[in-house]
Amino acid sequence: MAPAVLLSALVVVVPGVLTAVAAFTDWDGIGLKARWIGFANFSSILRDPVFTTALGNNIRWMLLFLTIPVAIGLLTALLLLTRPRSRTLYQVIFLVPYVLAPITNAILWLNIVYNPLSGVVGYANHHGLNLGEPLSGLHTAIYAVAAVDIWHFWGFLTVIYLAALRQTPVEQVEAALVEGANGWQLFRYVYLPGIKSTLQLMWVMIIIFSFLAFDYVWLMTQGGPAHATEMLSTYAYSFAFASFQFGKAAAVGLIMSLFGLISSFLYTWLSRKDLNA
Repeated sequence: MAPAVLLSALVVVVPGVLTAVAAFTDWDGIGLKARWIGFANFSSILRDPVFTTALGNNIRWMLLFLTIPVAIGLLTALLLLTRPRSRTLYQVIFLVPYVLAPITNAILWLNIVYNPLSGVVGYANHHGLNLGEPLSGLHTAIYAVAAVDIWHFWGFLTVIYLAALRQTPVEQVEAALVEGANGWQLFRYVYLPGIKSTLQLMWVMIIIFSFLAFDYVWLMTQGGPAHATEMLSTYAYSFAFASFQFGKAAAVGLIMSLFGLISSFLYTWLSRKDLNA
C-alpha cells in the first residue's frame, strides 16, 4: 500500500503542485530561476481573445461529444443487444478505431477522406457537391476534426453501453414484453433506469476529455486556421513550447483542471442523489 501511495504522490501530486506554483511565476521552463508575479499570468490570459476562442471551441467540442457519439453509441448498443450471436464480432470491429494510434487515424482521414485531390472530399468536389476543404474553412475546420475523434470514440461508448444494458435482469424485460411494452417503452422504463449511472459516468468523462482534447487537433490543424480549432490544450502547448512561457502554460493548465474538478463534483453529487432517492 505504502509504495503505491508514494508512487502516486511522485507521479500525480508532485507535478500537480509544481504546475500550480509555476502558474504564478514568470518562468521560461529552462532556467532554474522563476520570478513570482502573482495573478499576472491569469490576468493576461483572460484578456487574450485567443483564450476566449479556445474556451468556446472546447465548449463546442464538449456539446458535440455529449450528443453525437453518445446517441450513436447507445443506438448501436441497443441494436447489438438484439443480436447475441454476432455482437462480439461487431464489438471488435467497432473498437478498431479506438485502439489505433491517433496518428494512424489522422493519417487515414487526411489521405482517404480530406485529401482535396484523391480523397472522398476531393471526389465529392469533382462531382459538383462543393464541399470545399473542410480542414481549411474557418467555420468547418473544428467539425472536420471532431468527426475524426467521434469516429475514433463512438465504438468505445458502444461497448460500454452494451455491457451496461446486458446487466438488465431478463425477468424485467420479459415482464415488460408480456405487458405489451413497445420498443420505446422498453428502453424508457426498463433499460434506461439500469444504465443511468453509466450514462452519467460517461458524460462526466466526456466533459473532462473535451477540455483535454489535443491529439487530433494538433495532428490535423495545430489549432488553425486562424485559431479556428484552437483548444485550451493547444493554447497551453503553444505557450510552453513555442514561446517558452511556461508560467502562462501552467496557468492555462490550472484553468483546464477546474473544469475537471467541477465535472467530478457533479458526478459525485448525482451519485449521492441517486443513492438517497
